[in-house]
Amino acid sequence: MITSANNTQVKNIIQLNQKAKARREQGLFVAEGRKMFGEAPKDWISRVYVTESLTAEESLMKQVMELPEEKREIVADNVFRQMCDTRTPQGILTVLKKPVWTVRQYHYTMEELMGEKEHPLFLVLEDLQDPGNAGTIFRTGEGAGVSGVFLTKTCVDITNPKVIRSTMGSVYRMPFLYVEDVVSLKAELEQKGIRTFAAHLKGKNSYDQEDYQGGTAFLIGNEGNGLTDEITALADHKIKIPMKGKVESLNAAVSATILMYETMRQREFM
Repeated sequence: MITSANNTQVKNIIQLNQKAKARREQGLFVAEGRKMFGEAPKDWISRVYVTESLTAEESLMKQVMELPEEKREIVADNVFRQMCDTRTPQGILTVLKKPVWTVRQYHYTMEELMGEKEHPLFLVLEDLQDPGNAGTIFRTGEGAGVSGVFLTKTCVDITNPKVIRSTMGSVYRMPFLYVEDVVSLKAELEQKGIRTFAAHLKGKNSYDQEDYQGGTAFLIGNEGNGLTDEITALADHKIKIPMKGKVESLNAAVSATILMYETMRQREFM
């Protein structure tokens, strides 16, 4: 049992929570809570840490004990709290391997993300910074049947603990890929017959006047500034979400949700 905050494993987990560089170099990330442990793909799990007071819970410990001995650790309650990013830890923390969707495997992962779907639905996120927005988009994307998410390298790190919590487990099932160049990505999408739509205040048509039944990719911009002119110019169509009152724009996750569910509506109920 780990009883000291000076333990090297404890220090390393704190680094994984706080530093994107550490997560990148080690190829690991941290997910807190029972749900995140229970839904984690077994081959992603590097190690699980359980607080001492939780060892009395038979149902949870039965799952933990199914893991090889070298992949599970019991931690003193006071030390466990220091390992966590949340104020009220649930008593279990999972260290996981980052999924192998990388820029170096670009052409392979493009096929992987498309899978067997004849008409895939993608999101392309440009410079999205808010962890809650990113996590919500992943969670909603799974619910709306999105095939995958592309992110520019300036976006928030998806393995940031706050993003992970916001995904509510969808990070395990929603393929994502950071791309260096949206211009090249657009060319790939176009080659595969996927039309791109930019959510933009100067859009010509309302979002519900377009047809998303074929292969579709929505371009979603930064929370404060929206899409850059360069990325907007790449889109096949610019669309807008009508608003009343004095509201100038919507939260990025809200905009993405409206577009995703309009696509699902068209594909399933028309």
